[in-house]
Amino acid sequence: MSGTAGTAPGGLLARINGRYHKIVLNSFLVIVLAHWAEHLVQAYQIWVLGNPRPQSRGVLGQWFPVLVQSEWLHYGYAIVMLVFLFLLRPGFAGRARLWWTVALGIQFWHHIEHLLLLIQVQAGTNFFGQAVPTSILQLAISRVELHLFYNSIVFIPMVVAMYLHLRPNQRELDQMTCTCGGAHQSTRILAPHAA
Repeated sequence: MSGTAGTAPGGLLARINGRYHKIVLNSFLVIVLAHWAEHLVQAYQIWVLGNPRPQSRGVLGQWFPVLVQSEWLHYGYAIVMLVFLFLLRPGFAGRARLWWTVALGIQFWHHIEHLLLLIQVQAGTNFFGQAVPTSILQLAISRVELHLFYNSIVFIPMVVAMYLHLRPNQRELDQMTCTCGGAHQSTRILAPHAA
């Protein structure tokens, strides 16, 4: 067995996917929901209030407009999502792991799209002959709608995974390294979860 902090028994990754899985998962969910709220408020500002898109900046963007304009912030959030989806994955088993992996795969692509935007801003050169930094799918769908779509198609499999994770069948329960699936599981010895 590897002696690294992430894979050793009791290492960081083992603790995140063992006894701290529920608290880390719930903390991650709060971050995701706060991000969702920003996108939903921005959509409300555009489609219900009729505000111009540049003035529709969500909640925090109203007080700190630079936040919405910063590609570093958007890319940073995409990385945070990717890292947490990756780090929390070993704590899932069976059907829940499959759905979590779907969310991870979609978020990986979402991250690539944000990386393309960040590269364009940093280089001062827009791709695809566009007047503003543009991601690949943004060639077909405007940015606000595209990111609502991305957040939806990452969030839906996450929710399915969390639902299944909290209601495991016996085989999945036996594979789990955390106690999220039921209080009766906490009495058994938790072995490190195989990736």
